[in-house]
Amino acid sequence: METKKKKMKMMTLDQMKDKDLGEIGTPERDKYEFDLKMEVLGDMIKSVRKERNLTQEQLGELIGVQKSQISKLERNTKNVTIETILKVFGALKANVKFSVEMNESEFTVA
Repeated sequence: METKKKKMKMMTLDQMKDKDLGEIGTPERDKYEFDLKMEVLGDMIKSVRKERNLTQEQLGELIGVQKSQISKLERNTKNVTIETILKVFGALKANVKFSVEMNESEFTVA
């Protein structure tokens, strides 16, 4: 008896994201990419804090906030100002580089 093997179609991660989330530039894909970047930022803060052998409470004291705010920041950076992020990385003695990308869509100035 001959068994049939099902051929699996190989897809890249970008192809899977395009299929499941929409292509780059669609609202769903943009939200996904933004949320992912914010999660990575929180993980980076936690990682650098631990590398510097600081507790959440100690980092909070360095920038003038409570431990609970550092905990929230490490879990969810969506509602944080750039100023706060710069304060945190400044207290951690870590350099931060931001890049700004311009969309090619039309805009008008009124």
